Amino acid sequence: MHSPIEHTARRVRNPLPEQVDVAVVGCGLGGLQAAALLARAGQKVACFDSHYVAGGCATMFERGRADQRFRFDVGLHYIGDCHPGGGIPKLLGNAGIADIEYAPMDPDGFDTLVFPGLRFAVPAGLQRYRDRLVEVFPAETRGIDRYIRFLSEVEQAIQKLDGPGKKVGFGAALHVLLHGRLLARYQHATVQRVLDDCTRDRRLQAVLLGESGDYAVAPSRASALLHAGLMLHYLRGAWYPVGGGQVPADRLADQIEAHGGTIHLRAGIERIVVENGRAAGVVVEADGKRPAHTVRANVVLSNADIKKTFLELVGPEHLPSAMVTRAQEWQMGGALWMTYLGIQGSLESGGDRSTNYWQFDSFDMEAFYRAANSPQATRDYRPGGAYITSASAKDPGTLGHAPAGHSAVEVMALVPSALGSWGITAQELHSGQYRKNPAYIQRKLELEEDMIARLEALFPGVRQRIVLRESATPVTHSRYTRASDGTGYGLAATPAQFQRGRPGYRGPLPGLYLAGGSTRSGHGVFGALTSGQRSAERIAADLGLRLAPGA
Repeated sequence: MHSPIEHTARRVRNPLPEQVDVAVVGCGLGGLQAAALLARAGQKVACFDSHYVAGGCATMFERGRADQRFRFDVGLHYIGDCHPGGGIPKLLGNAGIADIEYAPMDPDGFDTLVFPGLRFAVPAGLQRYRDRLVEVFPAETRGIDRYIRFLSEVEQAIQKLDGPGKKVGFGAALHVLLHGRLLARYQHATVQRVLDDCTRDRRLQAVLLGESGDYAVAPSRASALLHAGLMLHYLRGAWYPVGGGQVPADRLADQIEAHGGTIHLRAGIERIVVENGRAAGVVVEADGKRPAHTVRANVVLSNADIKKTFLELVGPEHLPSAMVTRAQEWQMGGALWMTYLGIQGSLESGGDRSTNYWQFDSFDMEAFYRAANSPQATRDYRPGGAYITSASAKDPGTLGHAPAGHSAVEVMALVPSALGSWGITAQELHSGQYRKNPAYIQRKLELEEDMIARLEALFPGVRQRIVLRESATPVTHSRYTRASDGTGYGLAATPAQFQRGRPGYRGPLPGLYLAGGSTRSGHGVFGALTSGQRSAERIAADLGLRLAPGA
């Protein structure tokens, strides 16, 4: 495994161009996917990011001495649909990438849900999932079958209606009408409504919501279709990229540069140039060593935070007032806390399973989210659960996640994003001085101890084996990715902000295109890559280009 910052120095020093065909704002997976596709089609592409690593949330970082190095994932902890011919290999294949290996997670329980007095291992396969639910909740068989039928109808609709180049013809629409009665009923519903129609057993509802942290929206607000799509994504099987969560981003960046494109790190974008009502380039921020620099472009693709794209990079003065109001009212997804630990040995004494642990203090999932997302959340807030994962367990054949005889472990939790709950001000965030704020430091120590206590409760004795510890807050996330409200999920996946309720891939101005987790493809690795694919297709169509065939 190479260092996550192997290419940082070179990409920071890359000379800024004067003119390009496509300027990409933000080097998350959506921007990189689109850039790779367009570079392969012969376009002169330049990608800009304020971070020191390309990949957005799909990056890693390292800590420890050179001979005792630990490497941790920021956002890519597991992905679904990676079997041969699966969605993610197809998308990356379109960009010319066919050399990524995927380590399968435990098919008998890629996720392990831990509630008071109940453990539930989520298996791969919709039928196996159904059978295990019935085994644990035999009195709820009828409701379980209704829920599984809903998932099945969503899956059939995806197969009929989705995919590059597919259009909704009469036959596909008729199939949904005849065979998707639950889908039609719940297409604009929340997942809580679906569950209430299936069962009143709160324990079963909590199990069905066990992976809701993958979109971090309360069940009373979350889109039922988004929830179904996410579950189907993982029920096809869960994997982890061999070599770490930064591998897909690295391969995309390699493709961009191999086809003449450039990547510019530590090069945040101050604004998108608008001339005569059209996006015409970008202005790269001054950084103390260089003045602000304008890069002209035929088109601009923004993979940056959607609210900041509209309200800051483009600016309200260039948008219709109704669109400005809409952007101001967009609600963002939940924010996460992350504790990174280096430990001696492995989590489990008998050898680690390749599974994620979702630990909850109760079966009340609505309260779990309500407390974290409350505007009144104070510095006394304590998480109601944690997500625990280890790259060392998921990818044991790769040397480099941790020194020999050690493991890299990540413990995450849903937390408030409001700056006041962290004891800091907007000015401190902007200046970076928040990191020296005593209240912020104390808050971090308290929550870090809470995460370690949860880990210790599941794996007794692990506390004494910790040799490295570091934590990140939503404030940290905002610092590195410039995300609104410190979220890595983009727009909250509510019914009103899902599918057609999200921005498309053509922006509000000619010459401006959009990618990323807040577009119609949704968040996550699959959603981000799909957004890049779709935006590249729109750009190619508008410029009269033909995208190169895949790998």
